Amino acid sequence: MATVHEIVDSPLGELLLIGEASDTAAGGTALTSLSLPGQKGAALVADGGRREPAAFREIARQLEAYFAGERIRFTVACTPGGTEFQRRVWRALEDVPYGRTTTYKEIAARVGTSAVGVRAVGTAIGRNPLLVVRPCHRVIGADGALRGYAGGLPAKAHLLGLEGALPS
Repeated sequence: MATVHEIVDSPLGELLLIGEASDTAAGGTALTSLSLPGQKGAALVADGGRREPAAFREIARQLEAYFAGERIRFTVACTPGGTEFQRRVWRALEDVPYGRTTTYKEIAARVGTSAVGVRAVGTAIGRNPLLVVRPCHRVIGADGALRGYAGGLPAKAHLLGLEGALPS
């Protein structure tokens, strides 16, 4: 497997896509990271990684449709990554419907964590390597306020506004 990357334009700026390609001609790339400009903890292009636009043609098409308001869910191969707890939290994120928001406390309940575990849920959400595709932007504070987003609160507000879910 080869590590490949591509940069695609979006209303949020240039998105960095990184993946593991087994057969780029057949679209056999598993997305390992999608990061926004200035994102905290974003993956970096590894030494020896090569730019491979063809490997990301499908996800680029899906992102374009999403930002145009024509797509509500992504269907791309992704590598699981993370710890078992993080993967449980990330699966719960994928169940939050387009145009809706949830709270950190609700995610904690979905993964079977007590109210004390809300902070751990927030940390797992903050380590989501697949921004936009795995919709951590749909998680807000219990008071309805926008809280932490690795890509920055303006990006979170933009995504929620695009989906018609920006809290008032």
